[in-house]
Amino acid sequence: MKILLATDGSKTGMAAMEALQTLALHDGDKIKIVCIVDFIVPLAVDIYGGYLPDTTEFAKAAKENAEKVMEETGNRVRGYFSGRDLEITTDVLFGTPESRIVETAEEMGSDLIVLGSHGYNRWEKLLLGSVSDSVIHHAHCSVLVVRAKASE
Repeated sequence: MKILLATDGSKTGMAAMEALQTLALHDGDKIKIVCIVDFIVPLAVDIYGGYLPDTTEFAKAAKENAEKVMEETGNRVRGYFSGRDLEITTDVLFGTPESRIVETAEEMGSDLIVLGSHGYNRWEKLLLGSVSDSVIHHAHCSVLVVRAKASE
């Protein structure tokens, strides 16, 4: 089985990671863990001064955070399956999360995508969008959407 776990290090991402433990995995199965840096460069120039802000530091911080999330998540998942012969890899990707998750799943021939749901209400979905909803509608494999417990 080939599994793609998408996480952002949030409580819902952690819940998705923990859900992997409930799956019946066998030696030789593969888990790829990804964190997507959604970095949007400002497209407009300030009409008053023509100043385009330098986003280099922001991009660097976002990448470093994603790398930290990948290291921690990879180590925890490897700990869950210690003693098992699973191939567990991590990767930091750049772009819009919904498209990068679907693209990566297709590239690796995933059987399952596992990701968390932030549980947005109707208005938050309208304003922020829903990565899990988009992935469900565009993925060519099964998708497991995990919610964090309310007490978390």
